[in-house]
Amino acid sequence: MNTNRRVFFHTALSAAPLLAQRGKKYRTALIGSGWWGMNILREACASGECTAVAFADPDQSQMDKAAQQLATFSADQPKRYNHYREMLQKERPDIAIVATPDHWHALPTIDAVKAGAHVYVEKPISHTIDEGKAMVKAAREADRMVQVGLHRRVSPHPITGMEFLKSGKVGKIGMVRLFANASGGPGQKSPDSEPPPGLDWDLWLGPAPKRAYNKAIHPRGFRHFLDYANGTLGDWGVHWMDQLLWWTEETHPKSVHSTAGRFVRQDSTDAPDTQIVTFEFESFRATWEQRHYAGEGAEKHLIGAYFYGTEGVFHMGWRDGWTFYPVKKGAQPIHVPPKLNDPDGQNIKELWADFLESIRTKRKPVRDIEIGHRATAAILLGMVSHRLGRSVAWDGAQCPNDAAANKLLRRPYRAPWKYPV
Repeated sequence: MNTNRRVFFHTALSAAPLLAQRGKKYRTALIGSGWWGMNILREACASGECTAVAFADPDQSQMDKAAQQLATFSADQPKRYNHYREMLQKERPDIAIVATPDHWHALPTIDAVKAGAHVYVEKPISHTIDEGKAMVKAAREADRMVQVGLHRRVSPHPITGMEFLKSGKVGKIGMVRLFANASGGPGQKSPDSEPPPGLDWDLWLGPAPKRAYNKAIHPRGFRHFLDYANGTLGDWGVHWMDQLLWWTEETHPKSVHSTAGRFVRQDSTDAPDTQIVTFEFESFRATWEQRHYAGEGAEKHLIGAYFYGTEGVFHMGWRDGWTFYPVKKGAQPIHVPPKLNDPDGQNIKELWADFLESIRTKRKPVRDIEIGHRATAAILLGMVSHRLGRSVAWDGAQCPNDAAANKLLRRPYRAPWKYPV
């Protein structure tokens, strides 16, 4: 898209009016109208407190599909915008849902809160760590609520599982293993091509480096291209790091070391197919493990978090609930099954309800942007370590006395986009 066609904010953009009482509906806009964004919008509409007023997406076909889906559960007729900034300026939504690829999380969130909207942003909150800092700063300065889509925080079985963990029944926990493994093979390369009709590829790329369109990237393949996301570590790792940080009183690891590589995949992606990260905390150690091959059959659990304690092993899972395996001879495992929503095994409904309550009561949501930033930053440090080929120290804000590591807390933005401060 040509620069002179881009729509930018006027400096005098005023805040959207607040809704102070439950009887009014929140004007809700969806930025990024793909599969997961529609899962969120569905729950927003089902709450009975939200009206879908706009879609913003550089892909017209995505918005076509979204409109067809919306018609199956709502009579709302949202307007369509190519550029989210034009949408924010013209529609002044009360709530903005940011369900874009990761490299597009920071700017829409920051622009939306500055425009007066509360924001529900998907995880991980940012593509780089300094973006996350800017998002927290913007939310606080605008006094807007920002909920992060870490919906496992409100899932019934993680809630009871966390109560079990914190009760001391697992004993002294010295190690936590976070992991997400999947079956798969080498794959095949996908050739670059012209963007499909209706896709503004330049706008989709936004602040990321310029490159040719490839169907392996969009739609839904972006997570395994490092210009737009951070592989499985960024995708799944943030969920399980959030569970770990929910359990511990420590707010961040003191050092992180990653080893990673592409040992099996031969497709067009560039994210690691194998990665192991060690997180050093004061009172325990944690590891992250992933692979994209040999995922089936030999292991009881393929995803989740193991907490290793003196009284047994606790597994926090997803579709398999949680299970405690006691060390005491003859003791039987304790299992609690999951309670998840369709489609896709999520608890967005509960997280959205908490979000609306936070707006009404002016208290921080259960997965406030600062909490989401801590989980995201810890995970992204694994990618910093991977790029440097060595360990990095972390004090919660920066890598002390390490200019090379701190340089990787951000990346250059492609003009005319400006990295947020």
